Amino acid sequence: MKLFQKLGRMPIGLTIPAFAILLVVFGIPIVLLFLASINAPAFSATNYLGFFAQTANVRVLFQTIEVSVVATSICLIVGYPTAYLIVAASKSVRITLIALVIIPYLTSGLARTYAWIVILGDRGVINNLLLQLGVIHSPLQLIYNTMAVYIGMVHIMLPVMILPLVSAMMGIDRSLTAAARSMGARPLTAFWRVFFPLSLPGVRAGSLLVFVFCLGFYITPAALGGLRDAMLSTFIAAQVKNSFDISRIATSAFILLAIAVAVLFLLGLDLASAQGRTATTAWKSWVVRISKLDMLKRYFSRFSDSYRAKLWTTQLYQAGDDSRLSNIVGTMFVLLVMVYLHSPGLIVIIMSFSSGTFLEFPPSSISLQWYQTFFGDPSWRGAAWTSIQIGVAVAILSTIVGTLAAYGLNRTHPRLRSFLTMTILTPVTIPVIVVAIASYYGLVNLGLIGSRTGIVLAQSTGATGIVVVIVSATLANFDRTLERAAKSMRAGPLQTFWRVTLPLIRPGVIGGAVFAFLHSFDEVVITNLVSGYSIRTLPLKMWENIRNQIDPTIAAVSSLLMLVPVLWLIILYLTWWRSRLRDHRSRPELET
Repeated sequence: MKLFQKLGRMPIGLTIPAFAILLVVFGIPIVLLFLASINAPAFSATNYLGFFAQTANVRVLFQTIEVSVVATSICLIVGYPTAYLIVAASKSVRITLIALVIIPYLTSGLARTYAWIVILGDRGVINNLLLQLGVIHSPLQLIYNTMAVYIGMVHIMLPVMILPLVSAMMGIDRSLTAAARSMGARPLTAFWRVFFPLSLPGVRAGSLLVFVFCLGFYITPAALGGLRDAMLSTFIAAQVKNSFDISRIATSAFILLAIAVAVLFLLGLDLASAQGRTATTAWKSWVVRISKLDMLKRYFSRFSDSYRAKLWTTQLYQAGDDSRLSNIVGTMFVLLVMVYLHSPGLIVIIMSFSSGTFLEFPPSSISLQWYQTFFGDPSWRGAAWTSIQIGVAVAILSTIVGTLAAYGLNRTHPRLRSFLTMTILTPVTIPVIVVAIASYYGLVNLGLIGSRTGIVLAQSTGATGIVVVIVSATLANFDRTLERAAKSMRAGPLQTFWRVTLPLIRPGVIGGAVFAFLHSFDEVVITNLVSGYSIRTLPLKMWENIRNQIDPTIAAVSSLLMLVPVLWLIILYLTWWRSRLRDHRSRPELET
């Protein structure tokens, strides 16, 4: 009790458990890896020079950057209009579309990668359909190439691009665009000069997240790409398995980390609205300065002012057909994006009920044989039970330390809070293969490789950051006068937190626990290194079967994994609904 009172006076102490796990599992090992890469205590750049001296290494590095840039560009080109159309829709339609974007985001990335293997394979859905129609006589090479890698990566990363864009666009005051239209600006001009600059913080956030995540992609390029499509993360994982040369592994990991840090430093990760407006103003002034034809354009535009004024007056109150056409085109575009996001999962779910000895679409007859195989095979059941146990342990640990850290950070100075929050989020904002290497190196020194404790600690570094973000967002809307009122009635810090604060932030805590569990349940890269081949989780068994043999049982497993986020969303909705109902019931009591 006295300890909690001291921590209440110094809330930054509540972050100690989170930082302790982060330092032991990730912080100290990453420093030791850097020292190994520069041959400490000799301190030389021999390893880095040796890396760039090999042509194959340079080719893989540039290929990693190229694939990440192209995938990010495609996500932005597709995601921006999708987010714009979602925000422009009615409230009910908007909520439905956002939910449809969130569901694939929460779905297992490994399951979605497997879906594209089923669709693009030599005997996949597309080739079988074209063969049956007589369009082709032999299967097309749709898989194990760069195009398949882009299709899979964009499919996984597109929700990561859309959600920040939607968040930024929903904060834009639409009256500004309407004011531009009322001053005679055409719809495209009003969008480009008013709406688009205000949405740049969302563009920056989405692009940063997608690019950094793509740098660390391992599963999708390895499953869908060929030998020439190797990413640097695949190269690092191969070095760990084949010849564990810590200096070479650390060098490759820090080169990848340096690229991610450089991009984060150049573009910035602080997406506050004020800074976003400053960046937008600077960008616009820079464009005006380099445009030498700007004054000439304005001079000639004076001659058309009278004509434009008359045209605007005549068309102001006319309902043109272009708006109806644009609505149709926008609706079709959003539908195509949703089909792209959800059709692979639906196809796998339908194929999982096939009664044949191999997967077929559509199934000739319905059967539950692959589900019976999954539940009847001890290896599959054991892997699933191991994943559940580890996921629950990660959720409990990360929720406790993450909630304490978020509560403490919420009561510290804003500048210190920003720095500490970014430190906790480091394992989430850098390539996952670097986190995996650091965690492996740290747990080797602790003797926890091949143990469930080691896997839980390694996965908790990222899960804690997720919990901190979600609970901090809940605490941002928390009225602290309620705590002061409780303390004025002689309630202690622990009693105030337990009876006042925790019930009000419970939806955020539950949401953080759910996302922490999903983060753990779908984790492959870190678990693959830390497990030491002695512990097999469900994603690891799926990954081994995908690489060695395409077992139709994976279709049933993937179908079950695709239902998990739907169930979690229902649980979160019920939690939110109950808290809202409780608030409505308590208001009349307070008023009386």
